[in-house]
Amino acid sequence: MSLESSLAASRAVKFTVEGKEVELPARSVLIAAGTQPNTVLAREEGVSLALDGKYFLATDESGAPVRPERHTAKPKEPQVLLHRYPDGRFMSFFGDLHPSYFGNVVKAMGSAKQGYPTVSRMLAGRAAASAEDDARFLARLNRDLRAVVHEVRRLTPRIVEVVLRAPVAARRFNPGQFYRMQNFESLALRVPGTTLAMEGLALTGAWVDKERGLISVIALEMGGSADLLAYLRPGEPVVLMGPTGTPTEIPSAETVVLAGGGLGNAVLFSIGRALRAAGSKVIYFAGYKEMSDRYRVEDIEASADVVIWCCDEAPGFAPRRPQDRAFVGNIVQAMLAYASGALGAEPIPFAAADRIIAIGSDRMMAAVAAARHGVLAPYLKKNHVAIGSINSPMQCMMKEICAQCLQPHVDPLSGKTSYVFSCFNQDQPLDQVDFGALAQRLAQNGVQEKLTALWIGRCLKQLPPPVERRAA
Repeated sequence: MSLESSLAASRAVKFTVEGKEVELPARSVLIAAGTQPNTVLAREEGVSLALDGKYFLATDESGAPVRPERHTAKPKEPQVLLHRYPDGRFMSFFGDLHPSYFGNVVKAMGSAKQGYPTVSRMLAGRAAASAEDDARFLARLNRDLRAVVHEVRRLTPRIVEVVLRAPVAARRFNPGQFYRMQNFESLALRVPGTTLAMEGLALTGAWVDKERGLISVIALEMGGSADLLAYLRPGEPVVLMGPTGTPTEIPSAETVVLAGGGLGNAVLFSIGRALRAAGSKVIYFAGYKEMSDRYRVEDIEASADVVIWCCDEAPGFAPRRPQDRAFVGNIVQAMLAYASGALGAEPIPFAAADRIIAIGSDRMMAAVAAARHGVLAPYLKKNHVAIGSINSPMQCMMKEICAQCLQPHVDPLSGKTSYVFSCFNQDQPLDQVDFGALAQRLAQNGVQEKLTALWIGRCLKQLPPPVERRAA
């Protein structure tokens, strides 16, 4: 199936049926993206989960591979065991993940009814946990798995940083990944008529301290749930999922250009440090609309060999290091000025860049993507790599599940369109991203977001202003 145009302005859908093309008029197109079993776990769990075609490979009660009956609501023998651990424990699987029960909700419910005796039998074969085991588990849960607020910091008039204590989530973080976070409804602030419970927020891990188990997430207050972050209190438990997303590729011995716009700079702190640690050289263009938008200057400096501070607002920033530069204007203009020598000698030549990583608004990334084939083309290697961190709308952030983050790619050579889940891998080739479709996706919930922002803004006027809360 191919879309005649973008989802928000559809004219028709073309189907190929038995070699013939059929076109159906359509003003709106809804795509059910979950047409394949989701086997992401096999790629990420760290356990050797085998696949049986597009499904997981089942095992019997001894751990030997078996092939369940295909697409039947009532298999003669429900094979719901997936993987046997060395200590005798099993993983199990049901519903659309299972070749017998794939297809609809009724079959998924039936899989639980037919499969629970197998699970019960496996559990009965193991000794029950002792009170001491339970106590040890609860202690570990509270110590390592539960996420609590460590401190809340205001970085700029519109940007707030929340530092969380979540040891396991911190240890598993890699540069470029992000988290899904929200408060507990039972602990949320209340005003007459409203409980200020957050929606799940996709928040980048700006930095982690793995030894102390700390994670920093940074958010722009745009109205809505992000405005509630400043009201979190040290010690308050929160719901934290992740890290999720695919870690950014960190090459060694390359020259890498980082382009960060506004909040996108928070993503680049850890990426730049990792690149330098791997032996790559980093030229960092840090862009802001207003001078008051800049934050974490020391982190940006530590992430780059050379920083070009860009600001739309005059007089711009004053560099603190001799090798750094400043420019009044946008990032593409700053790149051109640096590459052409208008900012003086280049400490690291722009023409040496092997890779560009752009993270910011969709308009900023689209401008960088286009400039590489326009005004910047004379100053770039023809075979350089260019990627952007695609900020599609997200909901579940569980990878290939809800399709809120579904993003079209257009092959620049063939013109063919394909679709990716950007919460699975947010780093996408700049030349393949359909930025027009991305802009439409970002605007699709606009009315709901504006109404939510107005209501939360009304509620917050009934509360005392938030205060910065530092850890004791």
